[in-house]
Amino acid sequence: MDFDAMFTAQLDALKQEGNYRIFAELERKCGAFPRAKSHDDGAPDEVTVWCSNDYLGMGQHPVVRQAMKDTIDSCGTGAGGTRNISGTARHHVALEMELADLHRKEDALLFTSGYVSNWAALSTLGSRLPDAVILSDELNHASMIEGIRHSRAKKVIWRHNDPEDLDRKLAALPANAPKIVAFESVYSMDGDICPMQEIVEVAEKHGAMTYLDEVHAVGLYGPRGGGVSEELGLADRITLIEGTLGKAYGCMGGYVTGSAAMCDFIRSFASGFIFTTALPPAVAAAAQASIAHLKTSQAERELQRDRVARLRAKLDAQGIPHLQNPSHIIPVMIKDPVKCRMLADILMRDWGIYVQPINYPTVPKGTERLRFTPGPLHSEADIDHLVEALTVLWKQCAIAHAVA
Repeated sequence: MDFDAMFTAQLDALKQEGNYRIFAELERKCGAFPRAKSHDDGAPDEVTVWCSNDYLGMGQHPVVRQAMKDTIDSCGTGAGGTRNISGTARHHVALEMELADLHRKEDALLFTSGYVSNWAALSTLGSRLPDAVILSDELNHASMIEGIRHSRAKKVIWRHNDPEDLDRKLAALPANAPKIVAFESVYSMDGDICPMQEIVEVAEKHGAMTYLDEVHAVGLYGPRGGGVSEELGLADRITLIEGTLGKAYGCMGGYVTGSAAMCDFIRSFASGFIFTTALPPAVAAAAQASIAHLKTSQAERELQRDRVARLRAKLDAQGIPHLQNPSHIIPVMIKDPVKCRMLADILMRDWGIYVQPINYPTVPKGTERLRFTPGPLHSEADIDHLVEALTVLWKQCAIAHAVA
């Protein structure tokens, strides 16, 4: 049997649809972010990155870098094992304490990524709680969907950001069944923010656990960077808050926070925690330094909000359509995978602007987009250059009416 032919046939179909993914090969320039060296043929040597999830540029912050370098010098590189077998360093424990404090919870548990923390926590809760039912927002991230699927628990999908639909579906379930309401604060593709208070109130009404993914909010929202739940004063009413160290904190890893009993439960039963090598101690030290810095510094968040507002205003002035939302994510809608790829290629080749086209399966077919994430290190000149490029392309490609 020719397996390569089977692989190639499906890859060819993906290319014909315009949904084949091409990775940009970049070399980030420490101290010069969002500038990066491009190693792609046909691209300028230096490009400006407009789609990074290093939302605040903390990946190059001197305090964060120094914490990582000091720990490498003192401890070496890897953790040397799983958390259970020789791999728990004091840096992991200190980071978990920092995270628990961030969300005002009793405890926290580290994972190797935000994807893994969602997958492991939801699959463990759903499989180990007898007769559990997980109620999932229809636009939840793939990691949450996979975790729920792996748990084999009963699953109920509720309409996106619709507390009334959630209420109806909770009311239809047995009163004595353990119920878990899983949702996100900031949805990364549309940039919308959930009606958190209403969702929490509905969950409390039915005695349900709340599972909140704050991956695209931690570090960015709330007076100490605790996310939308902190900003709204709701963190103490949410059972489990999940987040990442790989976006606003500029490092790597994921985590969950909650009661000591729940974190111990996940620690003891989650295969995604038990059977994998722990994060390098230097990564944990850098993440702790980043979190601690953003608990007290408002400068990065304030400048980021300024850059987001400036870009939105300039796009509006040029009539370039983008989804209106209250977050830091600016999706410019293209609604066609081939045009989306073409625009991204031209921006890179002719303008030195790197933005990755977002297509299926990340977003539904017909909702393809360019997703911009302005940060505090983008200058006003960077914004002007981007808007000029988009304005020229909108006219050249005659798509202004087609995608609006």
